[in-house]
Amino acid sequence: MVNYIWLFFLVVGFVVAAVQGNIDVVTKAVFEGAENGVTVSLGLISILTFWMGMMRIAEDGGLIQALSKLLRPVVRFLFPSVPINHPAAGYIMSNMSANLLGLGNAATPMGIKAMQELQKLNPDKDRASPAMSTLLALNTASITLIPTTLIAIRMNLHSGNPAEIIGTTLLATAVSTLAAIVVDRWYRKREGPMPPTGGG
Repeated sequence: MVNYIWLFFLVVGFVVAAVQGNIDVVTKAVFEGAENGVTVSLGLISILTFWMGMMRIAEDGGLIQALSKLLRPVVRFLFPSVPINHPAAGYIMSNMSANLLGLGNAATPMGIKAMQELQKLNPDKDRASPAMSTLLALNTASITLIPTTLIAIRMNLHSGNPAEIIGTTLLATAVSTLAAIVVDRWYRKREGPMPPTGGG
C-alpha cells in the first residue's frame, strides 16, 4: 500500500511540474536528492561501524550479559509464558539490551531469532502469541539510553551538539515503553489467559 502512495505522489509531482513547465526543477531535485542520500549513507557507514564495533566489544566484554542479567526479572514479568531457561528468553534479553544502547541494527537479528523461538512455543501457529505481541510492542517502543543512530545522523549533518537529544530521547522512549506495556497488559486481560506453552 505504501508503494502505491509513493507512486501516486511521484506521478502527481511529475504531471504538475510538466503542466507548469517546471520539469527541470523536478529533475534537479531528483539528482540532488540522490546525491544527498549517497552522501548521508557514506557518512553514516563509519559512525555505525564504530558503534557496531563498540557493541561487539561490549558483548565480548560481558556488558550485554550483565544487562541481560539485570533484565531477567523484567523479562519474567513481561513474558510470563516464556520459560526463563528457554532460548527465546535469552534472545529477548539480548534484543532489549541492544535497544537500550540505541543499537537497533544489532537488536534486529536478536529480535528475529526471539520471534522464531517464540513461534516454537506458540500453541496457535496461525496467530501471534501474547509473548510475540509483547516483544513486537517493546521492540518498536523500546526505551533508549543512548540514541547512537540518531547521534550518528546528527554528527554527519554537522550538528553543533549531536548528543543534546539524549535526555529528550530517554524521556520520549520511556513514555512510549510505558504506554506499550500498559496497552499490552490491557489487551492480555481482555483476551484472557492463553493455553500453556511448552519448552520446559
